[in-house]
Amino acid sequence: MAKHRKVYRFRMRPNAEQGHALSRMAGARRFVWNWALARWKETYAATGKSISLKVLSAELTALKSKPETAWLSECDSQALQQVLADLQRAFTNFFERRARYPRFKSRKRDHARFRIPQRVKVVDGKVYIPKVGWVRIRQSREVDGTTKSATFRREADGHWYVSLVVEFEMPDVAITIEPAKVVGIDLGLTDFVTTSDPTEKPIPAPKFYRKAAVKIRRAQKAVSRRKLGSKRREKAKKRLALAHRKARNQRNDFLHKLSTDLVGRHEAICIEDLNVKGLARTKLAKSFADASMGEFRRQLEYKCEWNRRALVAIDRFFPSSKTCNACGALNDRLTLSDREWDCDCGARHKRDFLAACNIRDEGLRLLAAGQARQVKRSGRDRKTRAIGPVSLN
Repeated sequence: MAKHRKVYRFRMRPNAEQGHALSRMAGARRFVWNWALARWKETYAATGKSISLKVLSAELTALKSKPETAWLSECDSQALQQVLADLQRAFTNFFERRARYPRFKSRKRDHARFRIPQRVKVVDGKVYIPKVGWVRIRQSREVDGTTKSATFRREADGHWYVSLVVEFEMPDVAITIEPAKVVGIDLGLTDFVTTSDPTEKPIPAPKFYRKAAVKIRRAQKAVSRRKLGSKRREKAKKRLALAHRKARNQRNDFLHKLSTDLVGRHEAICIEDLNVKGLARTKLAKSFADASMGEFRRQLEYKCEWNRRALVAIDRFFPSSKTCNACGALNDRLTLSDREWDCDCGARHKRDFLAACNIRDEGLRLLAAGQARQVKRSGRDRKTRAIGPVSLN
């Protein structure tokens, strides 16, 4: 049995008193982070060594007994201790060159948030938060598994959300695949998804951000015209956040429905291992960011893993659009503007559909040879791992 994790995210509906308590917990998190970072710097400047987590934890306990910081006792102790663990992890990431040096948290720029590792539970549409109590949530589905931690965050639109990390077990069984249920996918900016199934029509890119650009631009202009620190500016910032949230929610809904449909209908999905970060640095950066190909790939990865499906990543340099699937000839004269082309053997190809078919054929070849691997990304590292035992019928 292999252990896996999933995250449930629900919108909270706290009353005024509970909202103040959540803000107080978030403020305590920011205060402890800044205090611990200052102590870390002081110790390093004096001794040339970093302060240990055990010493910081003891000093934090003593800090609660001081009159000027006695208000920290009103917050959950585990939430405050979790801040120290987060700071230690931030320094570890810095020393291993995965992140920059930790910085102090600003009240204006830092999002209100905190994390509690234990004792958070969801029952009958309510979430229990230590030192706060039962808070109503918009629970859209049941929470299955063992809760490992809970993160509470207030978004720019003013609403609080809870993210529950749940652990569950899955049996280690071999994946059996029928070649007829293997599909190749070609991603693009005009047609977001083109599959190798000739009966399916290409799915056009929805371009949610482009469609909301006028409304977002007007809301941003209204924010820039308001006086700094005024209530009207805060209201304008909230309207801007709501405009961004609508486009984000529309995009996430589209990607989740599409990825769930593909995983449910096919036993193996073959895609290109695109360099999304590199594409986001081109002149089409806004279009690639709006398409969210990296998020679509991420959803396919974990949904295939949970549903015992295979996800095969084809090398990004594989000439899927230039190779004729009838005779195998390579068209080196093909340009990005050529959406259709004729091969010397007499076959006529549509660029995106041809790429999807070649991606599917290459994925089947890798599966049959036992060479299929899945690319997993963590920070700056790019790792590959076998997708598990696979057998073709």
